[in-house]
Amino acid sequence: MDLRFDFYIDATPEHVWHVLTSDNGVKSTFFGCTIQSTFQVGDEMAYVGPGKDGDDTVHVYGKILQFDPHHIFSFTEHPGPAYYENHAELQSRVTITLEPIGGCTKLTLIQDQWTENHPSHASASNNWPMMLSSIKTYAETGKTLDFGF
Repeated sequence: MDLRFDFYIDATPEHVWHVLTSDNGVKSTFFGCTIQSTFQVGDEMAYVGPGKDGDDTVHVYGKILQFDPHHIFSFTEHPGPAYYENHAELQSRVTITLEPIGGCTKLTLIQDQWTENHPSHASASNNWPMMLSSIKTYAETGKTLDFGF
């Protein structure tokens, strides 16, 4: 049930990290969301942006588990309250690692530790490749992919 994606990006780990954590990078590659966090281990985080509850829809929230700049970003993940009434009971873990490979960066995303029968598994398996492809394109070209929505 774990999800794993590996992407090779023609950019440095520092640049890819900036795309993953800066307001501009996140907004460009995470469907207009921003990430709200202190980025301190144990603190809360949330991806917030346009959606079912207006411009400040909480799409995903959780707690920072690891944050080692340019290398690893891990957090617990709950779907936002706009998606499921029992959102607080639904949880998984997302871990993103960056590794320099020659002159590029290997980005590995693993989403695991899913709550049994988590209803977001199918959408995550479809959405992560789109978002990671957009992160790759943005890091390499400064442009995002147009998915038509």
